[in-house]
Amino acid sequence: MRTRPTLTWTPTGAPAPRTTSLDEVVDVVAAGRVVALSGAGLSTESGIPDYRGAAGRLRNHTPMTYQEFTESPTGRRRYWARSHLGWRTIVGAAPNSGHRAVTELSTRGFVSAVITQNVDGLHQAAGTPAVVDLHGTLDRVICLACRQISDRAELDRRLRAANPSFDGSAGRLNPDGDVELDEESVRAFRLVNCTNCGSRMLKPDVVFFGENVPRPKVEQCYRLVEESAALLVLGSSLTVMSGLRFVRRAAEAGKPVLIINHGPTRGDDHASVRVDLPLGAALTDLAARLPRSPATPSRPAVVTPLFNAG
Repeated sequence: MRTRPTLTWTPTGAPAPRTTSLDEVVDVVAAGRVVALSGAGLSTESGIPDYRGAAGRLRNHTPMTYQEFTESPTGRRRYWARSHLGWRTIVGAAPNSGHRAVTELSTRGFVSAVITQNVDGLHQAAGTPAVVDLHGTLDRVICLACRQISDRAELDRRLRAANPSFDGSAGRLNPDGDVELDEESVRAFRLVNCTNCGSRMLKPDVVFFGENVPRPKVEQCYRLVEESAALLVLGSSLTVMSGLRFVRRAAEAGKPVLIINHGPTRGDDHASVRVDLPLGAALTDLAARLPRSPATPSRPAVVTPLFNAG
């Protein structure tokens, strides 16, 4: 039985005012030293759905939890069968205009670092120089028994070899990289062992629901926020604490919090401005309206890669 994790947030009280004007965002970002916090809404224009938007997958899909993955062999088989098909879409996705605009803002010295809640690797594909993958990335795999890190492309080749006739009929893609798949196809799917220790406890190096972000990575993100002049939230409802805590930290320090997102967020009360616009067009416009560089350009922050190793 799959237990549905607590993933929703219900606004209380009067909604915070929203705008379609980027004027205040332009004024703050123009000074530079901005850290961006991106969520699933930034990748929807690349064909990767979100969980909580108007057509969010939480309406019909229960994502994998860490407890089910580690305790249920059936759950692991279901995840890998579905993810094996979903990986083809993830690896084929390309950065959209929003990702490219974030890269431009970084290379021009306005954005010093990006903290992303996404696991699709599209910021790196767009060439953004300083990215923290808060929830890990789907292109790495970890063995929970021996902690060996391996490449997802290699695992994909091994799974293809172990399932030469696998032809599951994939349904819609989910944000965590799996797809809707019939149970008959799941039961026929064969898993492979860790090449180092022989265990079948292979897991994508991402944070599942019910799993904590490693503390060193949290501290790294806190440091980036503390060294910034402002926090720019892009396409996140901030429903879960993993992202919301950085908004709270910035607000407590008196730093401007700028939110560009479709619909309300859990962090709205901490924001100085809340812009409701499509991300691709908004970020492209933002980059066009800024000067060539800030008065005191900031170099990309030094970001040390940290594995999630859940």
